[in-house]
Amino acid sequence: MTVLAATCSILLSSSAAQDEKNQLTVIVGRTFISDQGIQGATYFNPFVRSGKGLTFEVNYARRLYGTQVYAISGEVPAVFNLDEDLNSGADVVPGDYKQIFVTPSVRFSLFPRTAVSPWLSFGGGFGHFSESNTLIYGGSNPGASSTSGVVQGGLGLDVRIWRSFSIRGQVRDFWSGAPEFPLASTGKSRQHNYFLGGGLVWHF
Repeated sequence: MTVLAATCSILLSSSAAQDEKNQLTVIVGRTFISDQGIQGATYFNPFVRSGKGLTFEVNYARRLYGTQVYAISGEVPAVFNLDEDLNSGADVVPGDYKQIFVTPSVRFSLFPRTAVSPWLSFGGGFGHFSESNTLIYGGSNPGASSTSGVVQGGLGLDVRIWRSFSIRGQVRDFWSGAPEFPLASTGKSRQHNYFLGGGLVWHF
């Protein structure tokens, strides 16, 4: 009976998925950024250390081509990390900054018409960094907001839970330009921003 119920569930999901070309997704998670050494620093803790900012993603996708085995979709992930805290051994970096990434991408999904579907995504767009006006210990921040090109790569898993809704777990890497820290040169012009999260997908 258990096998029969599972088979029926998969078949029903497959039938419904044939008419659902659009997806709207909301994801919540954290962004992870590696610590970076400050060139020429002689003080304790000579690094730019990043927190794990609470991050939100809103994503619209439309299926462009699909079979029982795979599907190709266009998607637009828009990711918002609105409080990326920073730390260092001296008053050389802002207390925090905001990140926004918008990266139109192509997504390749396996078994899109079944209850469980893994996927890969790749694309590119832009990222914007908005720094706070003050440094971590109260000084005035000489840095400025900046915008750069971004390359996005991601993978995830969608699991159908009820009618037109799935849950999604994912990790995406946004390879972006680095924010401007005039007092804390790291010698890096780009950085990896790893976004790990989960959320809800609406198929329609």
